[in-house]
Amino acid sequence: MMIKLVGILIIIIGFMMKIDTIAVVVVAGIATGLAAGMSFNEIMTILGGAFVTNRYMSIFIISLPVIGLLERYGLRERAAYLIGKIKSATVGRLTSLYLIIRTIAAMFGLRIGGHVQFIRPLILPMAEGAATSRYGDMDEADIQTIKGLEGAVENYGNFFGQNFFVASGGVLLIVGVMNEQGYPVEAIDVAKASLPVALIIMLIGTLQFLYYDKKFDRKYIKNVRDYKNTSENS
Repeated sequence: MMIKLVGILIIIIGFMMKIDTIAVVVVAGIATGLAAGMSFNEIMTILGGAFVTNRYMSIFIISLPVIGLLERYGLRERAAYLIGKIKSATVGRLTSLYLIIRTIAAMFGLRIGGHVQFIRPLILPMAEGAATSRYGDMDEADIQTIKGLEGAVENYGNFFGQNFFVASGGVLLIVGVMNEQGYPVEAIDVAKASLPVALIIMLIGTLQFLYYDKKFDRKYIKNVRDYKNTSENS
C-alpha cells in the first residue's frame, strides 16, 4: 500500500533537485496513478479534467504583455517622478494608504491589485520615488527593505480582506471544509468573523509602515533637514 505514496517521494526529490515544478507534479501524478492500478488513459483523463476545471487560474497571463508594454514606455519612471513631486509623500504614508485601499477593495471583491499587475509597475516605483525625493541616495539594504514592504502590503490587504466577501474562494473553501467535518457554517458567519481581522491588519500594517518612516528619518536625518529647508524656501 505504501507504494501509492510514491508521488510524494517524487515531489520531494524533484523540489530538492530544483527540477521544473510542473514537470515534477505531472510525473508524480502519473506515477501515483500507475501505482494505484489506473490505466494511462484514465490518468490523462483526470489530469485533463483538472486542467480544464482550473483553467481560469492562468487567465492572469493575459495581463503580462500589457504590463510589459507599460513598463517599456516608462510607467515606472513616470510614477516615481509624479510621486516625487508630492512634498508630503513618504514610503510609510503611501504604503499605508495603499493598504487601506487594497483591503477595502478585497473586502468587496474588487480586484485592483496584484504583485505583478500593480505593485511592481506602479506602487513600488512610487514608493522608491518618495524615498529618493526625501532622502536622496539610500543604502542598498534600505532599498531592499522598501521592496519587501511593498510586497508585504499586497499580501496584507488581499489575504486579510478577501474573506469578508461572502463569494470569495477562501470563504467557500472554509464553509465546505467545515460542513464536511460536521460543523455547519454559513458564508456570512465567516465574513463577520473576518471583519475585525481586516480592521486590525489595517491598523497594525499602518503602524509598521509609519515606523519605517521614522526609522529612515533617523538614519538619513541630514537629508530630511535639507529636504525640509528646500521645501520651505521654494
